[in-house]
Amino acid sequence: MSDPTVQRNKMRGLFSTVVVLLVALMMVTTDAGKNKKEKGKGAKGGPSDCAEWRYGNCVPNNGDCGVGVREGTCNEQTRKLKCKVPCNWKKEFGADCKYRFGSWGECDTASGTKNRSGTLKKALYNAECKPTISVSKPCPAKTKTKTKGKKGRGKEN
Repeated sequence: MSDPTVQRNKMRGLFSTVVVLLVALMMVTTDAGKNKKEKGKGAKGGPSDCAEWRYGNCVPNNGDCGVGVREGTCNEQTRKLKCKVPCNWKKEFGADCKYRFGSWGECDTASGTKNRSGTLKKALYNAECKPTISVSKPCPAKTKTKTKGKKGRGKEN
């Protein structure tokens, strides 16, 4: 059997090595975390010394709707944010203005349309939105009436 003092010294050496490795690992991961935060600072919308960002409209990559990019500026800084224009948006009041609408009104037989109004619920990205809007759509075609007779499957006697 080996001497207990030799075993104790070996354990202390092993323990010291493990502690040094843990401290080194903590330092490396802390530095990696700082670098990651600094990289995303300007592009992703992280903390900035600028207080009032101004954003433009969302510009779809293809066509009138879908995924696109919104550009923001503040002083001499710019950032680009991913955005999406819904394909059912109404161009009259924009995709960044969200409204709460009431029920559709009665059909106006003179114009063949029915109307409803909406009040501004939310303006995204400091968009300039009208406080109230009115929209219209064509009245439905003639209403179908159900027949009251029964449909039989065979000859009636």
